[in-house]
Amino acid sequence: MLPRFWWSPLLCIGLLACNPQEQDRKTVTEPTVAQAADGDHMVSINVTDVPRPAPVAVPAKDRDWPEVVLESGQAWISCDTDYGGEAGDGIALEALDRSTIEAALAPCTERGLLRLRYAGKINPSFAALMTRLAIVADAMDIDRRILDLDSSGGQVEAAIVAGDSIGESGWTVWVREGSICHSACVFVLAAGDNRLISGQVGIHRMMRISSTATSRAELNKELQEVYDNVKDYLQRNGVAVGVADLMMTVPNRSVRLLSTGELKQFGLDGTNAVQDDLERIKQMRKCGDDFVRRKDAFLLAFDRDCKAEGADLEAVNACGQALKERFGFPDETCPDESPLSEIDTALLALPPLPAETATTGDRPAPVAATIR
Repeated sequence: MLPRFWWSPLLCIGLLACNPQEQDRKTVTEPTVAQAADGDHMVSINVTDVPRPAPVAVPAKDRDWPEVVLESGQAWISCDTDYGGEAGDGIALEALDRSTIEAALAPCTERGLLRLRYAGKINPSFAALMTRLAIVADAMDIDRRILDLDSSGGQVEAAIVAGDSIGESGWTVWVREGSICHSACVFVLAAGDNRLISGQVGIHRMMRISSTATSRAELNKELQEVYDNVKDYLQRNGVAVGVADLMMTVPNRSVRLLSTGELKQFGLDGTNAVQDDLERIKQMRKCGDDFVRRKDAFLLAFDRDCKAEGADLEAVNACGQALKERFGFPDETCPDESPLSEIDTALLALPPLPAETATTGDRPAPVAATIR
């Protein structure tokens, strides 16, 4: 029995930039306002300085990439979902040039899975990291991608640029137990095709760099354009704009941690609703209406019958496999689109537990891609 069931992590939301130190990660009763670190806030840059996203798909293999140094953050590449074994978070990514990224991802081609562990600030170099990883992963046919995120926040505009890249390149965003996603990090979280959260996520107001405001009215006017961009971004990722409205009420020296219920209410828990609609449209075109109806019925039955509180991963998998025959899967016309196709594409099963630890509960919470 695994120590915790993976499809219902304890979620808490965020848009802040507090320091990722242990005192900022303590367990709290939700909902809550925690104290942010002094001098460490979510910031917005001037509109004229907003970075523009590089195209995600770049066919030229020998593209000359400008030099970018990863600032205020660290990145590791793993080809496994399990961070509790000897490999841990994988190999540190030392640079962001193409040859270094290709070498880091090469071991992941066999399984077709990469996990990026990122701990640090959301800034333009993080946005460049996400874009470049997607380009190389596309070229190497690594289609299953997990962003294992631990960030206290950073720059709003950089988060949106990174999020747009993530949204176009098929990532699951994971905030694992002991990690945080505060402040501008929530925009990155919003962009994932799926969001899996066991750590803390929190929101607060943003600060505007180089503000010339001398009154509340002037400050509100300066921020309004930024908030309009934020709301547009949230809408295109299937997230309620109420997140931005609530954010406005929380002082930037505090963090408002959102409850599991609030995360579901705002559309930040689980499958990205816009991506889900897009996938359904594509599947209708490719596989037909009957396929989509059967798949919807399967997913409802899977949620009802297989995701029992406390069930371990093996039991969930077995239940799902048994349901497939009942609903006519795998489908002969669209086998790759069928649910659970990764086990016959969506459940990333972990290696078996060693015998001596199988019942100890020492294993970290696993991550699994949400079934489509």
